[in-house]
Amino acid sequence: MDVEKRSIEFVPLSERYGHPRRLFTIWFSANMQVTTLVVGTLGIVAGLSLAWTCIALILGCVIGTVFMAAHSTQGPHLGIPQMIQSRAQFGVFGAGFPLLINYVAFILFTAANGVVMRDAIKSFIDVGDNTAIILFGLVSFIIGFIGYELIHRLGAIMSALSGMIFLVVAVLALQNPLPVGAMDLNQGFALAAFALTVTQAASWTLGFGPYVADYSRYLPANISSKQTFWFSYLGNLLGAGLVMLLGAVLATMFTDVTSNPGNAIASFFGPWGKVAMVIVVLGVLEINSLNLYSAYMSAMTIFSGMRGMTRISRKTKFIAMGLSAFAATVIAIATQYDFNAYFADILIAQVYFLVPWSSINLADYYLVKKGKYVVEDMYSV
Repeated sequence: MDVEKRSIEFVPLSERYGHPRRLFTIWFSANMQVTTLVVGTLGIVAGLSLAWTCIALILGCVIGTVFMAAHSTQGPHLGIPQMIQSRAQFGVFGAGFPLLINYVAFILFTAANGVVMRDAIKSFIDVGDNTAIILFGLVSFIIGFIGYELIHRLGAIMSALSGMIFLVVAVLALQNPLPVGAMDLNQGFALAAFALTVTQAASWTLGFGPYVADYSRYLPANISSKQTFWFSYLGNLLGAGLVMLLGAVLATMFTDVTSNPGNAIASFFGPWGKVAMVIVVLGVLEINSLNLYSAYMSAMTIFSGMRGMTRISRKTKFIAMGLSAFAATVIAIATQYDFNAYFADILIAQVYFLVPWSSINLADYYLVKKGKYVVEDMYSV
């Protein structure tokens, strides 16, 4: 498979291809992994009962995914990356600040995935903590560098494999009795913890917003916006919602699911545990590559705006993405022993950026300009 030749530039109509159903598999599989599972455990960790945690998670996912899917429809219509389109609202230089925040968020999530996968990798490769994180970052870089088509194909494969793994875990876990009172709505509620859990779930699902159009921009321009919206919405909602709910259930039964989710999942498969672990690692590899790819896109959007560039060479892509992967790996190594607090803080901090950025971008696109932009103006300094 060839390395993707497009990056920040407009995708010509002659190069458009694919069906919106690809958006379902990429967003379903992007959520069908253990980092999403950890988000589902945070309400339990904060002191909510299972019942109230489930309500908060569903509420957060439903709300956050609406905005995410609305951004997805911009990709086929404009044929440019999501954050290039933000130049229409903030200007070429003004978009630099949200792009920088965006870049930092992608790097932090890439680092978080490395930490989550550390022990999973060590379970089938005899390496130390730091080496496991480095190996995971290296493979993520290779997939991200090859780019768009490989990420989509991996998403289609992992939708089936990861979906099967989590379905088996859910069936086996639910054969065990829940703790007494876990589903009692008359106990286990605290407003602050409930609001926090809603915010964390919404932050996770809306968190795809700044790069969701990156993965729909190659679709034909004449496809239905409704199809783009609903395939993105259902893929993201079902993937995130189901895995978060499973995380909440597991957190009430097994205390180690928050600190070592990969091994917690593999423990359900007995002698097939290592096979399950490989699939778990591949699932997180997909979203890690996706994050790294979009971190590179954000960085190049900033850089190209300052330099008046409209194309990025493969050499520049290799260097820029490599530096991003290196930064994420360093952060992962530095934070690996204090992960839960670190991860929860990312989700909350991200909301302060995402809500105003998303509101401005969507209001301009749907209400002010009604999707009518001059793409060439996005690249004019």
